[in-house]
Amino acid sequence: MKDNCICVLMVCCVCNTPLHGLDFFVFLCFSDVNSNSVAQKIYVEVNNTVPCVRLLNATHQIGCQSSISGDTGVIHVLESEADLEWPLTKGPNPPYMILLESHLFTRSIMMKIKKESSRIAGVTVVVPNTSPSEFSPHTTCPNENTGVYSDTYGPHLAHCNTTVWNPLGNGLSYEEFDFPVFSLKEDKQCYYDHNRVVNGSAPQYPLCAMQLFSHMFAVTDTATCMRRNDVINFSINPEMVCDPLGDFNVWGSIRPYNRSQLGHRDNESVVMAAARLDSRAFFWDVSTGAEGSISGFVTLLAAAHALRDVTQVAPPTHNILFAFFQGEAFDYIGSSRMVYDMQNGKFVIDLDNVHSLLEIGQVGLRNGSDLFLHSDPRYRCSLIHRHHARRPPVHDAPGVSQPLPPSSLQRFLRAQNIPGIVLADHRAAFNNKYYESYYDNADNLNLRYPPNMTAEEQLEFLTDTAMALTEVATVVARALYKQAGGDGTQVDNIKADSKTVTQMLFGFLVQANNSWFQALIPPELKDMLSDPPDFYVGVASSSPAKAKPLTRLVQFLLANLTGTATNLTQDQCQKPDDLPDESVQMYSYLWVQGTVPHNGTEKGPFCVRASVRLSQALSPAFDLGEYASRNYSTWTESRWKFIKARIFLVASRDLEMLTLGVGVAVLFSSLLVTYFISTKADVLFSSAREPASAAY
Repeated sequence: MKDNCICVLMVCCVCNTPLHGLDFFVFLCFSDVNSNSVAQKIYVEVNNTVPCVRLLNATHQIGCQSSISGDTGVIHVLESEADLEWPLTKGPNPPYMILLESHLFTRSIMMKIKKESSRIAGVTVVVPNTSPSEFSPHTTCPNENTGVYSDTYGPHLAHCNTTVWNPLGNGLSYEEFDFPVFSLKEDKQCYYDHNRVVNGSAPQYPLCAMQLFSHMFAVTDTATCMRRNDVINFSINPEMVCDPLGDFNVWGSIRPYNRSQLGHRDNESVVMAAARLDSRAFFWDVSTGAEGSISGFVTLLAAAHALRDVTQVAPPTHNILFAFFQGEAFDYIGSSRMVYDMQNGKFVIDLDNVHSLLEIGQVGLRNGSDLFLHSDPRYRCSLIHRHHARRPPVHDAPGVSQPLPPSSLQRFLRAQNIPGIVLADHRAAFNNKYYESYYDNADNLNLRYPPNMTAEEQLEFLTDTAMALTEVATVVARALYKQAGGDGTQVDNIKADSKTVTQMLFGFLVQANNSWFQALIPPELKDMLSDPPDFYVGVASSSPAKAKPLTRLVQFLLANLTGTATNLTQDQCQKPDDLPDESVQMYSYLWVQGTVPHNGTEKGPFCVRASVRLSQALSPAFDLGEYASRNYSTWTESRWKFIKARIFLVASRDLEMLTLGVGVAVLFSSLLVTYFISTKADVLFSSAREPASAAY
């Protein structure tokens, strides 16, 4: 607690002194006094809380919010769905703050609460130590309105008419709740001490209550909030109400491109390999995406690493470009932006330069060790058969009757007919029972470590999951090399490194702040290694230096895995154009911490040269000012003042009214006494008359 200076103003009426009739004002100031706030004695702040926030798009708003002054309710723990009757109808002390166990956080219960929201102040969900059998708050047909299939193009394949990709999706993430919903890790002791219903009788006062603050500034839709942003910009103290979702894509190629030369390249053909980076969950900023995104981009990073040496020894005919897209969970923000830039001469290649595209989808939950190749039924080609492998077995998904699963490839096909496939571990519906939820974590990928291992031992331990993804990465690397026209005699020499895969899985799913990740980033960025990393795309930034920690981490990983360690000093690494054989137009130069050598105590930093770049992953709708666009993502996130949760004991209504009445009585009594003293002041405070002056 900070020291405070307490100042007291004293008014003194002094009589029978030479200063007759003069009032003194005495100003006393006591410093270095610790003050205990009354609020801190009443309220207990609840830590480790995560809110559901408001998101908006072209047509509507979703998510949750509190009133501007916060919402307060008596806590009621829901132990079964039957317990809903008490807070919704029978309980005598509404509004109620419902505290849910995670297995009761279902669409059925939340819709019942939403229907009777007049008696509900908010909902809190207790984060469990174990995962439920299944839970996906996403829709059954992800990104259905912004893919390649529509009412005018493949209508029989649109809107998941033939294949429901996420049958477990309950759609909670896309509902709007007019009360706050928080996730917390605190126990329920306050409820059991004061609020528990016994034999159907109401608990006695004082009762335990909770107050949630999560008031959102934005309302209605993206067009409305962006228009308000424009109006606010003309005010003296502008305060924005929402921000577009977005970040930066990470991309790199085996042969560098001059970044100053944009648009079409003559006689250039590129095989693209892509994966998504982001995921989402119902609650803000706690997504993990182990199967949904990590399994795919870790596989692609390992495949890029496996191709580094062979492409230098025997370069393929076509270039290979690796792309990692941000914001794909929100109507393909990253891929739609790259396609837009290619169409408008703002990228190093254009769509005509793209030979074919291989996308790595969800590949971490292989049933029977099989993988499946998905393609657009209209454009099946020999590309698919070139990618078949003996281990793990790779099969064609049903081609004529089944569309592409939700994938970045759909955005490319929407712009131009490009041969492409999506590699996944599911033939039809997702194997992932926790798609776009908090529970899509290390346990979902069966990432297991022996007990009593230190973090460094776990970092090096080769898990079954890592070995399985290493096999997939090897298949991907060989397929890309063959597709790019590489030397067939070199294919068997291409093998992904299982140690690299296991280190990446540990870093992204268990502990990002580890020695290997630290070695691959600059010293000044070490603070970005939070545990666990956040895979929610967040709001867009205009500066690559402010890219999400996940994006920067993948950038440095790709650079270290595909680039070259140089002998440049730190000054030379920061200004390579001063050297005759270096060019910032062709390469990125990254100064990294390096590892501590054997028998050493200090890390050995070095400069990495790589053809790895960041490109903007902001929906074109915001550049074009088309906030109601149906062609591009229009997702925005509302701003808020603060997020807070606190608990306290609340007295009965009768006691509160009694306290108020006594207070009012004391107030009026004080006013009467003050009035009486004021009217009789000349009598009560008169001074003795002074003797008359002597005559001389």
